[in-house]
This record gives sequence, C-alpha cells and structure tokens, in this order.
Amino acid sequence: MSIRPPAALLVAAILLGPVSAGAQGIANREGAPVIPPLAGEASAAARRASATRAERPPVLDGRPDDPVWREAQEITQFRQFDPAEDGEPLFPTMAKVAYDARNLYVFVRAFDPSPDSIVSLLSRRDVRTESEQIKIMIDSYHDRRTGYEFAVNPAGVKRDYYMHGDYNEDESWDAVWDVATTTDSLGWTAEFRIPLSQIRFADKEAHTFGFAVWRDIARAAQRVSWPLYRRSQPGVVSQLGELHGIVGIGTGRRLEIAPYVVTKNVTRQSATEYSHPQEFAAGVDLKAGLTPNLTLDATINPDFGQVEADPAQFNLSSTESFFDERRPFFLEGTGIFRFDLSCNDGNCSGLFYSRRIGRAPRLRDEGLDPASPDVTTILGATKLTGRLQRGLSVGVLNAITQRELQHHPVSGAAETIEPLSNYFVGRLQQDYREGKSSVGMMATAVNRRLDEWTEHSYNRGGYAVGVDARHRFESGWQLAGYVVGSQVQGTEEAIAELQTCDGAFGCVHNYTRPDDDLAFDPTRTRLQGASMQVGLEDQSGAWRGSVYLTRTTPGFEINDVGFNGRDDFQGFSTWWQRRWEKPTTWYRRVFVNFNHWTNGTTTGLLTDLGGNVNGHVEFANRWWLHAGTTVNNWTPVYCDRNCTRGGPALKESRGEIYSWVGVETDFRKPLAFFANAEYGRADEGRSQSL
Repeated sequence: MSIRPPAALLVAAILLGPVSAGAQGIANREGAPVIPPLAGEASAAARRASATRAERPPVLDGRPDDPVWREAQEITQFRQFDPAEDGEPLFPTMAKVAYDARNLYVFVRAFDPSPDSIVSLLSRRDVRTESEQIKIMIDSYHDRRTGYEFAVNPAGVKRDYYMHGDYNEDESWDAVWDVATTTDSLGWTAEFRIPLSQIRFADKEAHTFGFAVWRDIARAAQRVSWPLYRRSQPGVVSQLGELHGIVGIGTGRRLEIAPYVVTKNVTRQSATEYSHPQEFAAGVDLKAGLTPNLTLDATINPDFGQVEADPAQFNLSSTESFFDERRPFFLEGTGIFRFDLSCNDGNCSGLFYSRRIGRAPRLRDEGLDPASPDVTTILGATKLTGRLQRGLSVGVLNAITQRELQHHPVSGAAETIEPLSNYFVGRLQQDYREGKSSVGMMATAVNRRLDEWTEHSYNRGGYAVGVDARHRFESGWQLAGYVVGSQVQGTEEAIAELQTCDGAFGCVHNYTRPDDDLAFDPTRTRLQGASMQVGLEDQSGAWRGSVYLTRTTPGFEINDVGFNGRDDFQGFSTWWQRRWEKPTTWYRRVFVNFNHWTNGTTTGLLTDLGGNVNGHVEFANRWWLHAGTTVNNWTPVYCDRNCTRGGPALKESRGEIYSWVGVETDFRKPLAFFANAEYGRADEGRSQSL
C-alpha cells in the first residue's frame, strides 16, 4: 500500500517468497520412503499433531539419536504455499515434537538431494537473509490471535518474534532459547529447545497449543508449511494447526532475578574548575511467573547501558520524531499494551508510547551544566501481563521517575529540569468467537509533582480512556473502530504553551492560527478532546481493500504517555488491491494497488487530497518490476502546520504529480542491484524533477 517504492516496500517484496518444482522422492534416515503429503487441503485430522513426553531431555546437537525422537510422532504432510498455494513441495520435510516440565523440543529434518547447494548465510540475530530457513510458530494460549515465532537458518542464525492481532510481528521481542543445526547427506536439520518460561499459557492440566512449521527452500524460492498456510485467507495465527498431548507443565513457578552494579566517572563544572568524581549505581530486575499465564515484571533503577542508541535525526518538520522502543523491560508484553490510533505502512503510534518513561529531561540546558542527566532516572516500575483462560488479555504498568536537577555553574543553585512523575497504563481486551471478535479498553494517567521551575512548562496531570472493538465476518471482511477521550490539567502558562505550535511536542495543537474558528484561551487550566475511527477491511482473496474514517478534535492531547502527531483532523482513505498469485511461465505474482486519501481539519479546511496507483510484478526468474504514479492536490489545499508554524494557512500549488519505475534483480545472487527512475512535476507545472 506504499506510495513510493524505496527500501521498505522493496524489502517486503523480496521476502514475499519463492518457484515451484515437482516433488522428488527422498528416503528418510532409516532408508524407508517418506510419507507423501496429502493431496489438496489437509483434513482436520491432518492439522493435528501430538507431542511426546521426554523422560530424558534430548541432547541439543541437531541429530535425531535421542530415544524421544525415535518415539515421537512424525509430521510429514507439508504443502507448498508460496508461490503456488497448496502445491507439491520440491523436497519432503519431517518434524517431531517433544516436551518435558521445562522445555518444548522440536526436531525438523529438511530433506535435500544436493546438500552442497543449501544456501546458508551468516548475519546478525533477527536479520533475514536469502537463506534456507526453518521456522516454528507456537500459539500457546490457543487464542488464534497471539503467538511466538522461532526461526533458524543452516548457519545457526536465530530470529524470534512475538505475534499479535493474528498476523502482526513484533521483531523487537527477544527470548532466551537454543537451537542446533547440522548439514549431512540427507539435507539439513534443526533441533529447537524452547524454555516454557519464555512463552505464556493457560493454567490447566492439559494443553492444546496452536502450532506450525514453515520451511524456506531458498534456491528454488519456495516455501512450504505444516499445516497448509493459505495466503488467500486472512490471518496467520488463526491458520495454525493443533498440538495435543502436553500435560502437567503448569505446576512450576518462574523466578528470574538480575542485580547489577555500575560505577562511572562523571564530569562536573564549577565556577573555576572541572571535577571528575566517581558515581555508583545499583539496581535489580525481577521476573516472576505468578501463574503460567500471568507474569510480573519489576525493576528498580534499571540500567539500559547496553541498549542500542537511537539513530541521529535532523528534524525540520513541526512534528516530533518517533523512535522505536529498545529497552528490554518495556518490550515484554508489547502486544498487550497496543492501542493504535495512527498507522502508516505498518508504523503505528497510539495511547501508550513507552519512550515517554525515562525520556530526556525537557528543561535540560546542555550549555548550562554538562553534568545534567541525559535521561530521566526510572526509580522503579512494575508490569503485570498475561491472558486468562476465557480469552481476557490483561496488562497493567506503573512507573515512577525521579526528579532531575541541573546546577548553575556560577551560583551552584539547583533547578528542577524534570519533575517527579508517576505513569500508569491499564489495558483489557476480551476475545470472542475464537479470536474473530474482541472488545477492549485502555486507560492511561500521568501525575507530576511540580515546583516553581516546572509548573509553567509541564502538565500537572494527563489522562485518557479509550474503547476499541473489532468483528471479523465469515466472508473475511473485518469491521473495527475506537473512541478515545483525553484531558490534561496544568497552570495557565503550561496549557497556553500547549495550545501553540511552540509546545514541547511540536505543532500538535494550533489554536493561534488567525484564520480558523479555534480560539486561543490563555486562561485555560485544562484541555480536553476526543478521537475516533471506524474502518472496514478485507485481507483475503484476489481483491482486497479497506475504507477508514478518522476524526480527532482540536483539544485531544495524549502525549504525556502516548504519541499523537496532530489533532484537529478528519480524514477519509481507501485502498484496493488486485492480486494474481498463481504462477505462470513468465511471472510468479502480480500486485496492483489503488489508493485515495482526503484529509482536512474538523472545520472543513482541506489539507491533502490525492490518489495513487502502483504495480509490482515478480517474474519467473525472481526479478521485480515496480512502477507507480501519485497525483496530489488536484484541487486547492492548504498547509496549516509546517509552512507557517502557527500563522495563517498557506494555499499550496495544485497538480503535483510523481511517477517512478524500478527494476530489482534476484537478491539470492552474489551480485544484485536495484535501479530506480523518478519524474516529478509541481507548482502547477512550473517545476519538474528527474
């Protein structure tokens, strides 16, 4: 649905998948022929597998020599799903599953008559390459909405993801697990050991997990799965098979404690000299499994010194930059706390933006005191996450951040640059109809202890409550929507600053624009508003599409603990796609997208009107052709934010056209490239670009 092709779209296109070939007969490790896959879609029985209890844990060496692997049930009914849906696999695949009180074990044999042709590339963890791959998926709650992915290539490079919303992947999730791979005369193998402490499941004696195994055959660009995954149907987790026979794993209690001690040399400036005293810090992280499906995380004075730094950005827009969360404490249970308000090509923001907790002090003056803290200290935080047996997801988080000071280099006087603050987030979501429908709510609150230095710049309190719901019809269409209300409180000076484009979060509010119906009120001590959306979408079949209506009032404010780029907005957008995914002699797949958007303010000022058509063809040789055209502002529109930053709306030129075409070669090859040509016309034809 992207308008322009560059990197993100092209990477996604590369990974879409793979060419079919006829199946070849391969013998299993004992020399007996492998059971061929079932023709057509697997029956209900073929979507069920059983796990075998391991009396002794298997040795993790990638070999099927352990006693449990001789006893475990073989899963052999793999089918091709890409590029041909429900096609014959090029090579057979076999999987077995075992477990004990602590771990889930999976052994997968990927048969290949030419082991020397297996593609195996080294990379960093969680980086996908054009390699062979084996991936297992586990829906441990069996809610058909959430799950975990564990993948490995023949070189042993691991990838893991948390799945939510039936098909969304959270790549920032990292678990502690092990896998061993080997390559031999029959192909290659992967032997997984997944600690049960890393996944969540219901508190009961016998369990049924959602389960699937996917395999990528890189050189043939083919993907196979058990059970059959259908790209023509919506969702991923809801299409997993069932793993039975798991009994007696819910009696243990998980407890992890990780203390730390840090000493560091800091620089302090006085009126006459610099000093370099040593500072000492200590803290502890704790994770406790209250029940098999409820986990308590706690941290005191956490240390995020090993977290990857944010990329440098030079932001000249009126909108605050959005950064992904990388801190481990806040990544656990991310999917439960999601309440998305705005999404653009998969990047979503909403009611909870965890980067607000422990952010850089807003009143910090780098030139005044070099020793002033770069980030706000988190004194402590607790988080309870889990899912109850009847399909209720629960998430509660509370965090307290320290009052931070800055010292004047001459007088030595201390001034507050970040007040003592308390953050609270609560989320409930109830699933119905085996995960096809849900109703949820979310509440957030921030309370600050202000003083003479901070009361004119910070809100004393910020609160929001939202309700969301979705319903998937049997036809594949899904109806979804939300309603959110917010209120912030503070001094007249703090709320007045919030109403202008000079606020701490950019030009979110624009009450000072002189040519609208919004009145700037310098005597306000609170600001309140609402946001709402309703959408209808279908992600299945040859024709797919979505229609969304969104409206946000001028006083909507959630940036104390959430993320919102602008208010005073109403928009209407549509997207339609035609897909051809049955391979022919000259192409593997074809996508054509049609987009339309109309955006404006709540008082009717039109700010954006445009449309786009783009197409993408993957040829039989794995080359891609991308092309598209965007036409924007074919009627007068106005810039009410970036152009004048609080001044009157500026009329923009009409007739902006942007076209592009790109060719992408086969990235499985040692040498590959992407070439792109662009043409643009703007200013009613007076300016052009190539």
